[in-house]
Amino acid sequence: MSIFERYLTVWVLLCILAGVALGAVAPGLFDALAALEVARVNLPVAGLVWLMIIPMLLRIDPAALAGVGRHWRGISATLLVNWAVKPFSMALLGWLFIGLLLRPWLPADQIDSYIAGLILLAAAPCTAMVFVWSRLVKGEPHFTLSQVALNDVVMLFAFGPIVALLLGLAAITVPWPTLALSVLLYVILPAAIAQALRAMLIRREGALDRTLAVLAPVSTLALLATLVLLFAFQGPRILAQPLVILILAVPILIQVYFNAGLAYLLNRLLGERHDIAGPSALIGASNFFELAVAAAISLFGLSSGAALATVVGVLIEVPVMLSVAAIVNRSRGWYERGLARPV
Repeated sequence: MSIFERYLTVWVLLCILAGVALGAVAPGLFDALAALEVARVNLPVAGLVWLMIIPMLLRIDPAALAGVGRHWRGISATLLVNWAVKPFSMALLGWLFIGLLLRPWLPADQIDSYIAGLILLAAAPCTAMVFVWSRLVKGEPHFTLSQVALNDVVMLFAFGPIVALLLGLAAITVPWPTLALSVLLYVILPAAIAQALRAMLIRREGALDRTLAVLAPVSTLALLATLVLLFAFQGPRILAQPLVILILAVPILIQVYFNAGLAYLLNRLLGERHDIAGPSALIGASNFFELAVAAAISLFGLSSGAALATVVGVLIEVPVMLSVAAIVNRSRGWYERGLARPV
């Protein structure tokens, strides 16, 4: 594990603090960067998101889907949590905490936008950092790769309809062209470019491995740069409304631990090994926050409550997922003692 990955929580915290500070010191600069948009897609953020996504997608071998059947129990549990539980549980938690219980402490005109941001955050599982989480829990690498590859395929078809359905239920008017552009820019095009590049590299012996080694830190550096940029954009609002940040963190924290626990227990009941259940729980609870932030900015704008809600997800994602990994590791003995016999 690289120094960036080993101390990622520290780097994330430093970048968040730097972003907030820079946004307060040089608001004009970041206002100008925020204005660089095409069809409500911020170009600096889009470039950084591509740098995060494409190096990771280069690792995805479409042939890995053929190995899915080896771990059908873990795959089934993860797919169930990712696509049938997590987006809908977040919509429920958003309505319960943001729309009802904690509503009096939030700006009334941003309630629906906050809920929309939470839904976007939970609507797709992470496809990059889960490799880090899987290593932390000694997860089976072929299962992790197969699950990520399968989730990427499902995401191409399910992300748009699920978001549109849930945002409609949350009384949000969805700009369909912008939503389609967001999915195209942040999922379909990067996947196509990465696979085309991969096809060229594998024709030359060792070229893919050498390219991946060179690009290894790119995704992490792009993530850190994105954090600085986003928190610089949002810095004045964060400083102005810390209570809002804390309130938005409540449903995010609950859904992460709930979905991780659900996936972990389902794997135990189905008789899967611990090295399958660990990454399954982490993938099941993870959020594709790069895509969520980009979609929120595209759909509702940089200064929207939705963008703020997804940025809160970025704020707590790494430390929370590290805590989930720690729980998975410490509960291994308990997990294996009660492991059900495979069906």
